[in-house]
Amino acid sequence: MGNCVWPSSRSASPADTTPTSPGRSTPKTGSSTTTTGKLSSPSSSSTFGQSTGSSSASIDEVFPDGRILEAPNLRIFSFAELRTATRNFKPEMVLGEGGFGKVYKGCVEEKTLNPAKSGVGIVVAVKKLNPESMQGLEEWQSEVNFLGRLSHPNLVKLMGYCWEKELLLVYEYMPKGSLENHLFRRGAAFEPLSWSIRLKIAIGAARGLAFLHSSEKQVIYRDFKASNILLDANYNAKLSDFGLAKHGPTGSDSHVTTRVMGTYGYAAPEYVATGHLYVKSDVYGFGVVLLETLSGQRTLDPNRPSGQHNLVDWARPMLADRRKLARLMDPRLEGQYSSKGALQAAQLTLRCLAGDPKSRPSMKEVVETLEHVEAIKRGSREPRNTPQRSVAAEAPCRAHGRAAPPLHPGGGAARQPHSAR
Repeated sequence: MGNCVWPSSRSASPADTTPTSPGRSTPKTGSSTTTTGKLSSPSSSSTFGQSTGSSSASIDEVFPDGRILEAPNLRIFSFAELRTATRNFKPEMVLGEGGFGKVYKGCVEEKTLNPAKSGVGIVVAVKKLNPESMQGLEEWQSEVNFLGRLSHPNLVKLMGYCWEKELLLVYEYMPKGSLENHLFRRGAAFEPLSWSIRLKIAIGAARGLAFLHSSEKQVIYRDFKASNILLDANYNAKLSDFGLAKHGPTGSDSHVTTRVMGTYGYAAPEYVATGHLYVKSDVYGFGVVLLETLSGQRTLDPNRPSGQHNLVDWARPMLADRRKLARLMDPRLEGQYSSKGALQAAQLTLRCLAGDPKSRPSMKEVVETLEHVEAIKRGSREPRNTPQRSVAAEAPCRAHGRAAPPLHPGGGAARQPHSAR
């Protein structure tokens, strides 16, 4: 998570408590409570029902394939604690900013989980809701409901929350920032990702999505994109931002119907057109990110030549043709990749981008295919120096730069509903 190195910094940190419903009682810092149902929410679709508490210590080590906790096990922070943790939310502590609001760097003690003294704590990411944000309470509650109970090595850990004066969320710190930054930003801090690192990231993200889809109550992530894939110090990928997550269909239903939200360029066409959300709508989004990972290009970029603004439309004919594929591959790879592996990854991308959800592979199949690609002996040697430099890490929020716009064109940074046509 990184060490706190700034001077004279005190901070709050996560302890073993579970959330109560906002608005019903005043939390006591450090006290332990047990959830008796769900956070009050306009929609019950983002809740898990009645349950009891459970310890989350070393949960990834004990359950490497993931686990759904019986109850959220989160620290309820006071606003004063988080204000101390972030040095009064000073501008120099900002890690990033998105539709939800700003994300600040904070510091906590690793063992006692009490406010950290100068130079002895670990870094956390504190997301603070912008009062004018249109994402607001519903998505904040969704984050707590989902990430508070979902535990997997490829999901970002939610450590706690605050709703005393303002809405805040506290996450583990991801020192390498987002996949989006590494693919699209230029500069000394962002060395090109090697072929092996790209595969590692794709496999990690695929495993996280496969876990969501294979849980007893299927979870549809609904906002899979490069800026929501965060990287730890070893380039292990973790999915962040569960504000739009929903439970999947039940019984004989094939889909759930909901207002269309997400990001242009990543949302599946059937979802944008009808509001019908399938589990495999996530697979389409994964295909877009895999295409970005292969090509090093954004899904939407008006600055590209005419006919190439939409990456999926332009690249689709090249994905199944070995000779044309070389034109598509990221030139920053400098040819240091297996041509056979690249072709198989491209063919998988094409399947993920199928227009009919039924024709797309499951995420379990995606993981297996990518693992096979990773095992292929490289046709050409990769450079010895894989990226090691630290970057200005980005916490669970939208990345800076020209990210794809929200589905509603007038929505700014916030995700907005889009009327189905």
